[in-house]
This record gives sequence, C-alpha cells and structure tokens, in this order.
Amino acid sequence: MSEGISKYPRFVTKNWEPFDAVELARLTEKIVCREKDAARKYTAFYVAGVYGGIATGYGVGCCLRCVFCWVSPSRDFPETYGEFYTPERAYECMASSAKKSNIHKARISGCEPTLCKAHLISLLDYIEDDQNIKIFILETNGILFGIDKDYVKKIFNSFDKVYLRLSLKAGTPEDFQRKTGARKENFEIPFQAIRNIVDVAGIETLGKRWHVAAMSLDPRIMTVEERTALLKRLVDIDIRLLLLLEEEVVDPYDMSLRRLKAAGLELEWPLKKVYKPAREALQELLRGK
Repeated sequence: MSEGISKYPRFVTKNWEPFDAVELARLTEKIVCREKDAARKYTAFYVAGVYGGIATGYGVGCCLRCVFCWVSPSRDFPETYGEFYTPERAYECMASSAKKSNIHKARISGCEPTLCKAHLISLLDYIEDDQNIKIFILETNGILFGIDKDYVKKIFNSFDKVYLRLSLKAGTPEDFQRKTGARKENFEIPFQAIRNIVDVAGIETLGKRWHVAAMSLDPRIMTVEERTALLKRLVDIDIRLLLLLEEEVVDPYDMSLRRLKAAGLELEWPLKKVYKPAREALQELLRGK
C-alpha cells in the first residue's frame, strides 16, 4: 500500500501524467473501504440545502480528478481524512439527520458513492426499510457503472428509493483527459454507463428514476465544438436524454479555484454568459420554431 500511496494521483497540474480511472477506483477502495465489515470512510454527516434539504454523508475518495471539483482535499488525500463507518452506523447518522430536520431525502456526497460496493448496497438495504426517507439520490461519475452492468442491475432492481444522477465531465476524449486527469481511453466509460442504465431501467424511466447531468453550460470550460460533440453522443444513445439534461456551470468554490489554478486554467469571474440549455433548444425545435 505504501508504494501505491506514493504514486497516488492528487490533483491535476500542468505537467500531469494521466491515470487509468478504473485502476484509481480500485486503489482508492483499498484506502477508503474496509472489507471485513463493509465500512467506508466519511468525514461528516449533516443536512445540505440542495434538493430542498437532504441528509448527507460526506464520504471520502474518488476515481476522477476534475479540475472544477468543489469538494475538500479529502478527495486527493483519502488516507488522511475521515473515519470508517459501517453501513448501519452511516445509515443511523443519515436517518437521524433526516428525522431531526423533517426531511425525506438522503445521499452520499463529497466522493464517488459507487466506490465500496458492499457498503453502498448494505446502506441502501437500510434506506429501503426506512419509513421516513423516501428517496436516496445517487450522484455518480459513471465509471464503475460503465464497467459493471450487474452493479447497475443490482441498484435498479433491488432499490425502489434510488434516484440516480449521472454526471458527464467532457465532450471529447482529449477534453476528458484534460479536465479529469484520467486517460482519454476512459472517456467512453460513462457513456457506456448510460447505455447500461437504459438497458436495465429503460428509457421510459428517465426523469422518474434517473437523469444525466453535464458540465456543459459554461463557455469558459467547454467550447462550442466540445459541447456539440457531447450532445451528439447523447443523441446517438437516445435524443430524449437531452429533454432532461441537467447542464451546469463552474461555481467559484475555494477548492474549485485552487484546482483550476493548479491545472493552469484561469476563468473570468463573474460568469457573464451561458449557452442556451440543450433542452430548451430541442423543445423549440420540436415545436417547429
């Protein structure tokens, strides 16, 4: 493990050497997952204001190094941050937060939740039996779901309360490598995850059980050409993906600014313009405007 830690990717710099996202996922799991009791590392449990209020377990560890990422240094130094929580203990913390604040949603944030598969599955078993928590929002970069269709099947076929949000980071292999630090050969994996979800859950469940998000509304971080390529990839899977595509911009969180600077990217603030959302453009086209 000490050799793995010494070579562990931290954050993207100008002279960055790309890594394999799947290999990093497995290495990260060795740090943040504990096999004997299916525990994983968290730094905190609290209620966040997003989604109208949601009980949140702030986890540790990710398999991408996005330059616009907002989360704490625990992403880059998972061996230093957090404590191990069993699925039962993590559930109890989330359930307690939800009950005290009279909210009915839960999630894992600050990390890639699909790491530590045994932990997530066991945690969702507890969530499924909880009468107060009505929905668990699973936010993912799609790497593990892209290489493991059975994982997707387990999530959708076993847990009715799960709503999945899959976030795309780039529109071309070269931009994926530049923005995430992962090799451009990994670019296709999140799109395969979308195909796996369509095959397992069906496109008719789009918006009911899952949707796709993308960092694609911000001209400072995505060119017209890259955005066009991204949207085309989604259309090639199913054009209906655009009707519910959640498009994002880079927010000036402290860690986002630090990571952008380390990668040699200086964005102008405040953001002065954004692209027209793809869903609006498609709706206008369908209405014949």
